[in-house]
Amino acid sequence: MAFELKEEGFRLKDILCVVGIPEATYHYHVKNFGREDSDIELTERITCLFEKFHERYGYKRITKELQKLGHQINHKKVYRIMRELGLKCVKFMRKSRKYNSYKGKVGKVAKNRLSRRFNTPIPLQKLVTDITEFKCHGEEKLYLNPILDLYNGEIIAFEIQKRPMLDLVMKPLKETIEIIKNRATYRTTIHSDQGWHYQHNQWVRTLKENKVFQSMSRKATCADNASMENFFGILKQEMYYGEELVSYEELKRRIKEYISWYNQERAKEKLGGLSPVDYRTQSTQSAA
Repeated sequence: MAFELKEEGFRLKDILCVVGIPEATYHYHVKNFGREDSDIELTERITCLFEKFHERYGYKRITKELQKLGHQINHKKVYRIMRELGLKCVKFMRKSRKYNSYKGKVGKVAKNRLSRRFNTPIPLQKLVTDITEFKCHGEEKLYLNPILDLYNGEIIAFEIQKRPMLDLVMKPLKETIEIIKNRATYRTTIHSDQGWHYQHNQWVRTLKENKVFQSMSRKATCADNASMENFFGILKQEMYYGEELVSYEELKRRIKEYISWYNQERAKEKLGGLSPVDYRTQSTQSAA
């Protein structure tokens, strides 16, 4: 524009004086020409990502997702845009209700084989499990028992029931045993608390028959099973707290949907920004 003005015999300074635009303002807009459109596109992309991840991602996670898509952007700019748009991950931070299945020593208490060593580079080497309780609409309650692989944080099996009966833990255990038979390359250890389910003869016998080591937390020591407690905290903060109570069947559906999303889509920073399933799949392909 400045070049064309000079060809006509006019000085840029004179033109800007006539139209009443400061020269600094003119140069600013020339320098930032096209950026406005880029910012609009970025704003739309951030909004789409926020909705895609069910409003569970804050600005740091959204930044990582944008970087995966090729955007060269830092978290400060994403934070500013999300703040201007009113996009905030608002989840109620409450203490998770812990279901306590301890009834004293009703069977054999195993030693703590993990001793809080939660990391492992080997799939299916270290598994953890526990039971948590949800309140539903009315007087109903829901009990969830997942089994989590410490290798990648994946929930490999789970069961949901209205009452904390023995089947609540035996069904996912049997599913896990089949997975171990097909995929494990190292002897597996399953860690739990000292709840009566895990002291039960049927649980202990199933582990022994399939050559799976049993490990237990010390009594009243939640930190011994911190990885499982962490999963329960994330699940409840992202899809349960702050929501209206729903029926047992509806909550069961939502939990199943969430676990599928958690395994297949939810990015974990310690997995290099991959979901648990993507991490396992990529590692398997690399090994092959």
